[in-house]
Amino acid sequence: MARLTFSGGIHPYDGKDLSKDKPIKEVLPKGDLVYPLSQHIGAPAVPIVAKGDKVLTGQKIAEAGGFVSAPIYATVSGTVKAIEPRRVVAGNMAMSIVVENDGEYAEVEYQPVKPLEEQTREETIELIKEAGIVGMGGAGFPTHVKLSPKEPEKIDYVIVNCAECEPYLTSDYRRMIEEPEKLIQGLKVSLKLFEKANGILAVEDNKPDCIELLKKLVKDEPRIHVKALKTKYPQGSERQLIYAVTGRAINSSMLPADAGCVVNNVDTVVAIYNAVILGRPLMHRIVTVTGNAIADPRNFLVRIGTNYHELVEEAGGFIKEPAKIVSGGPMMGTALFDLDVPTTKASSALLCMLKDEVSFWQPSACINCGRCVEVCPGRVLPSKLADFAEHGDEENFLKYNGMECCECGCCSFVCPAKRHLTQSIKSMRKIQLGKRKK
Repeated sequence: MARLTFSGGIHPYDGKDLSKDKPIKEVLPKGDLVYPLSQHIGAPAVPIVAKGDKVLTGQKIAEAGGFVSAPIYATVSGTVKAIEPRRVVAGNMAMSIVVENDGEYAEVEYQPVKPLEEQTREETIELIKEAGIVGMGGAGFPTHVKLSPKEPEKIDYVIVNCAECEPYLTSDYRRMIEEPEKLIQGLKVSLKLFEKANGILAVEDNKPDCIELLKKLVKDEPRIHVKALKTKYPQGSERQLIYAVTGRAINSSMLPADAGCVVNNVDTVVAIYNAVILGRPLMHRIVTVTGNAIADPRNFLVRIGTNYHELVEEAGGFIKEPAKIVSGGPMMGTALFDLDVPTTKASSALLCMLKDEVSFWQPSACINCGRCVEVCPGRVLPSKLADFAEHGDEENFLKYNGMECCECGCCSFVCPAKRHLTQSIKSMRKIQLGKRKK
């Protein structure tokens, strides 16, 4: 078996055994559903409902606020209770539509779609745009924009990111095991948009059952190939994935399309299938609820807008009060101080741990061991960049390629001095990105 990979990276405890062998369980929300208008990169969605309106499951409640934006759909039937700021995962307040769930789940009558072979390229992309699909691996980039490069004829590879390298997360694994046909059909939709491209299902080799199953299902598909990747974090990072699969390198000033590639997450590709083949908007996603504080870790099929508290209840509650709760994985997730927040299109996991190891770390002076440089997939100098960031030295931060950091956390993970390298670099990168926007 081939072991495609990249330079650098780490091998943390993966924690996937907690949830990977349990089938996906559907969750029906009990309380109000909250839909933040900013669930994606780009302009917030614009509400098209008002307080007091009755809505149905599958009804559009907010339209895209621009080209780089995405509409939002109700995932239950009920009444619009409010349009007001609500707390979100990042800790800030975001304008949101609040729907009081009537418990009936009455649905709209979906419009039939043309068979794929009869759709024009423009019609297919419009279906994806109208369905409100965004990158569901965490970035939240509107998918119709990603599938509309300036020169589509130069796209050589459509890559499905099946790596799922972040520890503890198993939602993509369960999707591949339980619904591989939807994944493959979604990839076929993308390949129709890029007639010269080959499709690649890129899977880490710690999922041999997935690799075997997918190879069996695509054996008669000449344009689709399954590639086994070496199990290593951050193998699923877009730049590292493209290099491992194609040997092509991109940097922070480039898009995957500049290297002839389009990359989408597993759940995103399944959402494309639902939109283009079935005519259904994006209303569900799979969320891994896991960690040693959870009584019954597993994956849930969640209606977007469901409160995190309800997911914890579905997972049997806490064995003991957790010391740390993270939305996402332990490497790149966001720590939560309140569980009263909604799931969004980009919610991949809820990680609940009995011990907060990071809080016990006492940073000390750099010992110049070079471990951070050795594991850095971006091939930069994390210790030096962190020094520049901490001293506000923007000139040298840029000179030493600080923008090439992908914020994966490898450097902080291996640092024997327990320095907060990634956090310092990330803060400076935000400042620089803000200046670029201005």
